[in-house]
Amino acid sequence: MIPLSLIKHIESALTEISGLADRVRSCESIGGGSINTACRIEWAGDYYFLKWNSASKFPKMFANEAEGLHQLKESNSITIPEVFKVEETRTEAFIMMEFIHQSSPNRTFWETFGMQLAELHRNTSSHFGNIHDNYIGSLPQSNATHENWSDFFVLERLSPLVKLARDNQRIASVHALQFDKLYTKIESLFPPEKPALLHGDLWSGNFLINEKGLPVLIDPAVYYGHREMDIAMTKLFGGFETGFYESYKRYYELEKGWEKRIDLCNLYPLLVHLNLFGSSYLYDIERTLRYFVQ
Repeated sequence: MIPLSLIKHIESALTEISGLADRVRSCESIGGGSINTACRIEWAGDYYFLKWNSASKFPKMFANEAEGLHQLKESNSITIPEVFKVEETRTEAFIMMEFIHQSSPNRTFWETFGMQLAELHRNTSSHFGNIHDNYIGSLPQSNATHENWSDFFVLERLSPLVKLARDNQRIASVHALQFDKLYTKIESLFPPEKPALLHGDLWSGNFLINEKGLPVLIDPAVYYGHREMDIAMTKLFGGFETGFYESYKRYYELEKGWEKRIDLCNLYPLLVHLNLFGSSYLYDIERTLRYFVQ
């Protein structure tokens, strides 16, 4: 399953990581998302998570992922898997990480998750954005810094994806004009807040439940942004348990009207999905534009 061209690099990395000489005993295929190939590797009696792709297809994707995981881990807010190795060969790139043994959520899972996300969001920066760009799904995500959220949201999130959708005929000129009108309102629609450290792609497929029944965040698209972006993303595909939101608000109260801004925040991930997967996401975009652009 692992490309032959990668085997010697992976075995060298595992020898370095574990301090033990061995060979790959097994490689069990597991979900790596819609972009990468992933497996659980057995080496010297332990397990590791391996994910790989073409080195040229998504430049620096794994290096950016590792940097984002490192930023989240440094916050000491929530469990993040350890990154052991990121490497590019002539043809492939891979990331080697701690393998998370999964179980069922414990009794206070959702309350703990809400509290820990609130703690994560209390990590702040002087600007919106990040020191490095990354990816959202397979789309490049610019994190160029801005002093205010409205500029960042328009220039680094909405506008590039509206242009991409327009260029690829995923939206019509009427939609682009509605977005132009929306841009003039963004500053008045969001309450002012400090930049918050965000996971950036927080849906149900991007957290695990470890052996202790606690949340573990994976596959981030990290930047400093308005914290309602993470909250809104959790609502995009059905929402988390009620206890998650109640706990979050106990530790970090959300500004008045946050629920009305969920769809506004989710214009960004909807545009991502529209560009990646097609017109089935256009209806929700149109509905949100009608609501916010009179």
